[in-house]
Amino acid sequence: MPLYDHCRPPLSEDFPWESIHSAWASAIAEQLNTILPPRYYALENKRFGTEVEIDIGTYDRTPAESGQANGPVAATLTAPVWSPPEPVKTIRPQFPDTLEVRVFLREGRAKLVGAIELVSPRNKDRPASRAGFIAKCAGYLTEGVSLVILDAVTSRRSHLHFDLMNLFEAADASEESLTLFAAAYRPVVREERAEIDVWAAPLAIGEALPTMPLRLTGDLMVPVEFEQSYMDVCRKRRMI
Repeated sequence: MPLYDHCRPPLSEDFPWESIHSAWASAIAEQLNTILPPRYYALENKRFGTEVEIDIGTYDRTPAESGQANGPVAATLTAPVWSPPEPVKTIRPQFPDTLEVRVFLREGRAKLVGAIELVSPRNKDRPASRAGFIAKCAGYLTEGVSLVILDAVTSRRSHLHFDLMNLFEAADASEESLTLFAAAYRPVVREERAEIDVWAAPLAIGEALPTMPLRLTGDLMVPVEFEQSYMDVCRKRRMI
């Protein structure tokens, strides 16, 4: 089945890209969970625009008024109050959209071993957005997490694969033409030297989507079937 131009009118007017990409991430996760070996599992992770995840939050809690009904109140120490200096400045960052599938290995506590990133239009709409997306991808690779990127966004033009390779000072001039692409990256250590194996393929409207490799651990690889998952989404959304 060919790739549709679902990020631009007229198709995007009836089928918003947020719906297509969200469903696509879920379809990829479901597909992977049918082929992953025991102790591995895939979960989709979606976050749009300025939604922020807070890992650790502090909250104000007003203590309940103490009465004498249950006896005298025990003496407590008041926590010291510390106020930081005024911040140098306050910024409004452009956080990248997150449309991804994460693959984990369950060894005691779950360990992230792979990530599949579906590029959104907002990942490409301005330099800060592109830089944030590239930084996130580079962070995965420097932590030894295998990575697959799919950029099927036709409404904006960018060179995300080239920019990622350029960050590692390994860009090839021919890669600058990959404005729509699928790419896989496998971080490895060979002879005590860190390396990244790269697979990259161009995408085109009207052509089939490729299958890309995702390394789990060691030499254990699984295929990411973009064509089948996209077909499932398009059929369930009645695009075809």
